[in-house]
Amino acid sequence: MASQNLLKLYDRPTEPVFMPKGRDNTTFDIPQEFLSDRFKPLKNNLDNRFGSGKKIAVKKINLPDLSYPEQLGRRAQFSLFLPSHRAMAARLVEVFMGMRTLDDFLSASVLCRDRMNPYMYIYALSVAIIHRPDTQNLEVPSFAEVFPDKYMNSEIFARAKEESNIVPEEQREPLEIPRDYTASDLEIEHRVAYFREDVGINLHHWHWHLVYPFDGPRSVVMKDRRGELFYYMHQQIMARYNMERLCNNLARVKRLTHLREPLEQGYFPKLDSLVSSRVWPPRFANTKLSDIYREIDQIKFDLQDLERWRDRIFAAIHSGTVVDEQGQFIELTESRGIDILGNLLEASILSINRNLYGDLHNLGHVAIALCHDPEAKHLETFSIMGDPATAMRDPIFYRWHAFIDDIFAEHKNTLPRYTTQQLDFSGVRVTSVEIQTEGQNPKNRLSTFWQQNDINLSRGLDFSPRGPVFARFTHLQHRPFTYKIQVENSGGNKTGTCRIFIAPKFDERGLPMLFRDQKNLFVELDKFTVNLKGSKNTITRKSTESSVTIPFEKTFRNLDQGRPAEGEDLEQFNYCGCGWPQHMLVCKGNAEGFPCQLFVMISNFSDDKVDQTGTAPQCMDAVSYCGIRNQVYPDKRSMGYPFDRLPRARVDTLAQFLTPNMRVVDVTVQHTNTTVRPQDTQQAGRA
Repeated sequence: MASQNLLKLYDRPTEPVFMPKGRDNTTFDIPQEFLSDRFKPLKNNLDNRFGSGKKIAVKKINLPDLSYPEQLGRRAQFSLFLPSHRAMAARLVEVFMGMRTLDDFLSASVLCRDRMNPYMYIYALSVAIIHRPDTQNLEVPSFAEVFPDKYMNSEIFARAKEESNIVPEEQREPLEIPRDYTASDLEIEHRVAYFREDVGINLHHWHWHLVYPFDGPRSVVMKDRRGELFYYMHQQIMARYNMERLCNNLARVKRLTHLREPLEQGYFPKLDSLVSSRVWPPRFANTKLSDIYREIDQIKFDLQDLERWRDRIFAAIHSGTVVDEQGQFIELTESRGIDILGNLLEASILSINRNLYGDLHNLGHVAIALCHDPEAKHLETFSIMGDPATAMRDPIFYRWHAFIDDIFAEHKNTLPRYTTQQLDFSGVRVTSVEIQTEGQNPKNRLSTFWQQNDINLSRGLDFSPRGPVFARFTHLQHRPFTYKIQVENSGGNKTGTCRIFIAPKFDERGLPMLFRDQKNLFVELDKFTVNLKGSKNTITRKSTESSVTIPFEKTFRNLDQGRPAEGEDLEQFNYCGCGWPQHMLVCKGNAEGFPCQLFVMISNFSDDKVDQTGTAPQCMDAVSYCGIRNQVYPDKRSMGYPFDRLPRARVDTLAQFLTPNMRVVDVTVQHTNTTVRPQDTQQAGRA
């Protein structure tokens, strides 16, 4: 199939397109005109050397002018946050989306592959595949396999090339990545490096930005409640990160509100780019932000611009209105205000007035990413804060997003508070909640440990011998668990939405949290529809069914192996890749048992439901963070409900907040400092 042939283009992204791709050594039979000037005279010789396997015929095609995206060098770094790079990528996406047929799309993709920057090309190709109607059934390969240099320390690649050059395929062993390689325990922030540097978490952030690009054709960018989802997905990241910090005896994140003060945290990523052969720049502790003026990147702005945009946004929030490009006042309503604000803050092409409110979120990333060389005097590129695939590794990412989240919270605090009538579900009462962890007797105790798994690097090891080469990494994991919820329904049959959250019980000082603070730390674990019959109901739900996660196997899947041919097995395989990784659903906890509060609510489905008018979903992404492709967001309530607004009067604690359709139970998260190797994984899940 032509659509499956597109996936071959992800293989060894800096090798020329005429070289063998995939395990079956497929080659693209391309017209001579498609070759770069360096290889055109060698066409016949290239066919003889590399054309012995399966061939994919590629027809000639005339493309629109692509001179603009071709300006980005083949060996340069690529940043979605830089306006010039963003515009180049948007142009390439526009061309790919504009191809009338699948064959034309394949031809355009092949023609562009060796002419464009590989990072930008793979981004644009992925966005197009996700959004074109004729390729929506395709699984975009894991970005960690295509560009493994963004997810693991550079030392591993020298070992990988040695292994692939010397050791036969069948005798190769996984190359183990140290769990602690970016800092020592002397750096206090390193206590939560397992979260920041987790491969699955960083893949989630990258893939979310593929599904929700902020520049490109309007038909690609404009999605239902896109701005609100930008807010909610990042708010949940902050809640999860703060929970991890409390598990490790760290205070909650300090917002980056003063742009002219030194950045206390340094970060040394220990990453090399296999495309540019350049080391990702570090940031030394107490570095100061500066005005940015880099002709090489076609960008110039002052810190004063960021401060001016910030002040205008706060003024708009407090007035309850924003001004559009025609000078009209648009109200930040209870239902639409957060969506308008999300698009304005990011700022996507959907921003209501980019001239007035600027590009605060993106250029904040740029200011931090270029603080080591703001005028390009040393010809240094941006740091990892300049790339959505790597930004979450840096502690400063969370300080910046704590500031961004605070702006959203300022708007939320202006909205009417939920009344007991808006929170209650008449006749429905949650009587008990418990968690049972698989293989353990104590109820309401979650269990975490370390687990090792392997990633195949061969797709990203350009100009190396063929065959698999695996890197073995260590990540947090939890034992599967099941919720058991008892609900009494005094009326007739009803339909409800079960909403499950978890939050820490105590603050940094060990004191019970005030609800005003605790509500910002509630992490969504699951959301699903329940049918309630009269009288008593028992609801059971497995943690693996969570609406916020995708299974571990889908996060790190190898698309060339194990794909079912058809039927239900294929349907279960068909996750498109957007979602929080299942292995990071639960915080790490601690050895004593980290005290948390599990919250369960049954809301009235008649107030939650939406009318779906789009086509049936092609895949089963994690809907809470990613929505449903081609459809409206599957919950009419505000994202984060019921914790997205200030509590009603005289509600100071979680207990005072509850209505009969809610229930809270104390749970603990206990961490065992043991590491399970890949061959023991299945057994550990049953232990």
